Amino acid sequence: MNTLHSTPEMRVSDSQHPVGPLRSLMLAAIGVVFGDIGTSPLYAIKECFNPHHGIAVTPAAVLGVLSMLFWAIVIVVALKYILFVMSANNKGEGGVLALMALALRTTRINSRRALLYIMLGMLGACMFYGDAVITPAISVLSAVEGLEVALPGTASYVLPITLVILIALFFIQRSGTAWVGKLFGPIMLIWFAVLGVIGVMNILEAPEILVAINPMYAYAFIHEHAVQSFIVLGSVFLVLTGAEALYADMGHFGASPIRRAWFFLVMPTLVLNYFGQGALILLHPSTIAHPFYHMVPEAFRLPMVLLATLATVIASQAVISGAFSLTSQAILLGFVPRMRIHHTSESAIGQVYIPVVNWMLLALVVFVVIGFKKSEHLAAAYGIAVTTTMVITTLLAGVVMRSLWKWHPALVALVSFGFLAVDVAFFCANLIKIREGGWFPLLLGGVTFLLLATWYSGQKLLRQRTHEQGTPLKPFLHSLLAHPPHRVEGTAVFLTGNVRHVPIAMLHNLKHNRVLHKRVIFLKFSIWDVPYVDDVGRLTTKQVGENIYLLRAAFGFKETPDVQRVLKLAKQQLMMPFDLMDTSFFLSRDTPIPTQRVGWFRWRQYLFAWMYQNAARPSDFFQIPSNRVVELGAKVEI
Repeated sequence: MNTLHSTPEMRVSDSQHPVGPLRSLMLAAIGVVFGDIGTSPLYAIKECFNPHHGIAVTPAAVLGVLSMLFWAIVIVVALKYILFVMSANNKGEGGVLALMALALRTTRINSRRALLYIMLGMLGACMFYGDAVITPAISVLSAVEGLEVALPGTASYVLPITLVILIALFFIQRSGTAWVGKLFGPIMLIWFAVLGVIGVMNILEAPEILVAINPMYAYAFIHEHAVQSFIVLGSVFLVLTGAEALYADMGHFGASPIRRAWFFLVMPTLVLNYFGQGALILLHPSTIAHPFYHMVPEAFRLPMVLLATLATVIASQAVISGAFSLTSQAILLGFVPRMRIHHTSESAIGQVYIPVVNWMLLALVVFVVIGFKKSEHLAAAYGIAVTTTMVITTLLAGVVMRSLWKWHPALVALVSFGFLAVDVAFFCANLIKIREGGWFPLLLGGVTFLLLATWYSGQKLLRQRTHEQGTPLKPFLHSLLAHPPHRVEGTAVFLTGNVRHVPIAMLHNLKHNRVLHKRVIFLKFSIWDVPYVDDVGRLTTKQVGENIYLLRAAFGFKETPDVQRVLKLAKQQLMMPFDLMDTSFFLSRDTPIPTQRVGWFRWRQYLFAWMYQNAARPSDFFQIPSNRVVELGAKVEI
């Protein structure tokens, strides 16, 4: 009932961006969007000079690494994401699934090219889950590690404190985070201001560090250290983690506030802090173990640990909320089994909590923290998940450029291959870290992709089998109404995924109860490839028999289908009054049965059957009152 459809000629809502002064939106964006990339200074420079890379801490190496870092920020974040990719939005929404839905408009939904776009979108989503696990772990762990600098002798407390903070963070998700969100902007504003101030303080001690802006220092470093520079490139990438979030979260605030916040505050303060760390290392190479905290005057190191911990909690919260939002979209697009979704805000659309995802993330984060123990070990695992998503974003954006924007093929090739060359370089540099920890996001992404692909293919196969065994609706109704059974008072609503066939629940009701309600409605939910659908054009209806209607309800992939909302709109717009106490909802509860049919491995059939049986009940997902539901099942061989 929730397969993806191309947008019909109907009214869609351009976006659900908050309305308000630009400064207020910029402040809110600073608190939500930039947490991940804004906490990278805690560990990025330190990891670039990891002793395992074999790079001596010399002035030439420091200038070369800083030059690589600076131009990576300019090319990947400022040019690619802020100025280019954010223009490829789906009615104001960003992110790999929104971009996938946009690319699907360029081809037939059942074509091989569409399947390729869907696979790319699913793979990008799976890799985001790897990011959602590693970001809280590495961010909070790297912040708390500052205790070792502020209070020598406290190293043994770092891991327990980190675990307590992370467990508490996941436990507060169930109550919603709107009250915490009000503090995000001001705290992150203070964080970025402090980053800039301590960066300037250290740059003034060694102003010659500013020459690293010249890209020739990066070239000289790469030329002199060909192999080591490729290894270091995987660590330089750590300054870019969170760039994908700029695009994924643009639907909450719009492109303009994010772009202004980036160029006027975030990018300048980040660059100043990185160059400040470089200046400190030039003067005091021994500080390379924890350059960020050594930048801070000794008296302020403990307060900085507290501020950094707050900033990393905010970064973690943003990526956890992103995982909830992504899962909600994936459910509606048909990639993930139905799950219980709780809305944590009555006024803000999109603020959701999904218990299954929350507890799975918590278990994985705890496993990662205990298993890797130090942020420098986690750094090796961080890049692969993000670089994979970045490559997919570039590929899908190229489709949009050519097919929707109608750019000249030569220009598309120039832009796409330019960005792709950078993305692939970072991806390959991170691949060499597989043994050091890169295996974890690959394993997690691979398992998640297997589950999503199995669910998507299984649903498609189940619809095919149902279609083969289905009874055509029109001739059935014609025959039924020619010799109608006893019609009882009330309204019967049959949820259906295929308007051309009779719902299984109706056939069973007629077979066992031998009655037909006075009014019968076939209700079909359709998920369109836009984020939101306006209520004015949400419903369409068609009479297919005496007091028998086909009611279609369209929702965007960032909305949650709600039966009671549909009935309220039908009463207001279509003059179809509903008395909930006089309405019964009939749902089909299919049971997939694995068979020996050719085309699907038997183990995948059992996996799909297990996922199907453990999915949330349709009555819970579509928010139907439990005392008005009648479920009638059928076995379907797959």
